[in-house]
Amino acid sequence: MEEITIQSDNKPSDEDFSNISLRLLDLSDVDDFMEWATDSQVAQFCSWDTFTSKEQAMAYIADFIVPHPWFRAICLGDRAIGTISVSQNPGVENSCRGEIGYVLGSKYWGKGIATRAVKMVAADIFLEWPHLEKLEGLVDVDNKGSQRVLEKAGFVREGVLRKYFLQKGRARDMVIFSLFVN
Repeated sequence: MEEITIQSDNKPSDEDFSNISLRLLDLSDVDDFMEWATDSQVAQFCSWDTFTSKEQAMAYIADFIVPHPWFRAICLGDRAIGTISVSQNPGVENSCRGEIGYVLGSKYWGKGIATRAVKMVAADIFLEWPHLEKLEGLVDVDNKGSQRVLEKAGFVREGVLRKYFLQKGRARDMVIFSLFVN
């Protein structure tokens, strides 16, 4: 499998996070994946429930992550501490919009890592996918930390989409943020 690494140029703040990079996530990352995928704090605003077994995680990585067109591990050194992805709406031909999504182990929250990863993706995705004009982020109205990540990464808050997303059986309001190619 080809490894794609994007190195952060940002200077670390409190701790040494200078070796934040993005690379393809594969089955060898399952133990790192389990560290955040089994954490109920992390899964709170995700569409998935916490993972309960290594086998379940391996199936998810093999069936969903590996074939995904743009899914990367957020790495500190060589350890995967989260993931970040860009998707396009399936079935929408000629779409000029992509949607960014990310998840990070809770012990790394509040350290600027997610913001750096989003900035790294934003700097690269419009070159990799030249048909994109807009990168969107949809965030639960109660997920203030993730909203702050997108704001610090240069995204603009466009508004609130009422009862937009069914999450774990409940219709949720989502805040939509956007970043444009120019």
